[in-house]
Amino acid sequence: MAKITADDIIKLKREGTPVVCLTAYDFPTAATVEEAGVDLILVGDSLGMVVQGHDNTLRVTVDEMVYHVSMVRRAVRRAMLVADMPFMSFQESDERTMANVGRVVKEGGAEAVKLEGAQPETLTRIAKITGAGVPVMGHLGYTPQSVHYFGRHVVRGKTAAQARVLLQHALALQEAGCFSVVLEMVPRQLAGLISRALRVPTIGIGSGPECDGQILVLHDLVGFYRGYSPKFVRKLADVTGAMDAAVRQYGELVRSRQYPAEEESVALAEDAWKEVSRLEKGVED
Repeated sequence: MAKITADDIIKLKREGTPVVCLTAYDFPTAATVEEAGVDLILVGDSLGMVVQGHDNTLRVTVDEMVYHVSMVRRAVRRAMLVADMPFMSFQESDERTMANVGRVVKEGGAEAVKLEGAQPETLTRIAKITGAGVPVMGHLGYTPQSVHYFGRHVVRGKTAAQARVLLQHALALQEAGCFSVVLEMVPRQLAGLISRALRVPTIGIGSGPECDGQILVLHDLVGFYRGYSPKFVRKLADVTGAMDAAVRQYGELVRSRQYPAEEESVALAEDAWKEVSRLEKGVED
């Protein structure tokens, strides 16, 4: 079972094979995703919403990212493990950026990191990170860490001017050394144009079928999130519904004393029970 690397992800694009990506945030979900044979697992800062219950991703810290990446790391053998760099973990300075990347890789066990945006300073830091031997995934289009600037769930690239900027930014990310670029909520035609223009794969989320791969938040895919669900999500399971039913049934079984049953209990041997019975009698007396 060969370990997937950044070069392997790029090779999939050259071969015309779509890249399969999903998120995971802990050991059990990562084990399921790994067993399914996905190519890339992202520990996204989306954990701030689907795991921690916040309204956005901004409160996720580097400490929390290291914690979640380390849990996922224990389950992953083949897939490439990528970690989001949280808000303000790479915007402040080169030194702070490299220290935070170092923690996510050394302490968490990530094999690559993802940075949002393509500002000049971000491009410079991507080049420094890749120069240190850490693969970087870019992220364009709707960037959740810019929620207070652009608002939520805003499609980017809807005008000709925006489209030109996004194409330029995608090429700049490639030039800076990114091995792939996430395109989130980009119009389908523009996502296809960008995908054809890049040598590295594009990973779409809400950006149509012409991207070189696709990624979804696992909790959205399997119906395990009670919050907002984007229109591009195709739910392939109803985990929340199954869990609700199981918990309700459990409550009914406990209240009616149908659980636990005899076969779900441990019994004392007869001689031990006789001894315990004497103790019980003494307590009653």
